[in-house]
Amino acid sequence: MKSILENISKHISLTLEEEQLFLSKIEVHHFKAKTILHNAGEICKHSYFVNSGLLRSFNINDNIVEHVLHFACEGWWIGDMYSLLSQKPGNLFIEVLEDSEVVLLSKENQEQLYFEIPKLERFFRILTENSLVAHQERLMDNLSLSAEDRFEKFCKKYPTLIQKVPQKQIASYIGVTPEFFSKMKSRMLKK
Repeated sequence: MKSILENISKHISLTLEEEQLFLSKIEVHHFKAKTILHNAGEICKHSYFVNSGLLRSFNINDNIVEHVLHFACEGWWIGDMYSLLSQKPGNLFIEVLEDSEVVLLSKENQEQLYFEIPKLERFFRILTENSLVAHQERLMDNLSLSAEDRFEKFCKKYPTLIQKVPQKQIASYIGVTPEFFSKMKSRMLKK
């Protein structure tokens, strides 16, 4: 539980009693690779914090093509934010990519914690703001950067994922086909 408390302490300070209350509201689970934690079309009931391992969120379009939205490494949060906040069916799948230890915080417990520890509302507001900034930056990158530049940014943001994640998922994240990605990487290696 040290990891999640360290994550929180980057933005707010909790007393020992508040830490204990927070820890009483979460669940820790171990999941095997390829486990789906959340299915598109379902209402998202949890935020997920990665203690160890690797998760991704993605959707599948009508042509059965996957579009990777996020990767979540150790120390990162992930969820279907649209569904979690609106409590409407979402459009994301959340998948475990390698055996992982994941903290689950239910929407209900999160709301209760806002009431019992008001500064946690500030913590999750900061996370939401940071997520919004990252989404806007990624959207602008997708509109204005070349695929090579997007891949270089991916490598800087997720340096440990290059060897862990299948190339087709990296291609999906940067918005290109696996075939284009393979040719692009070959060109980049020749430079």
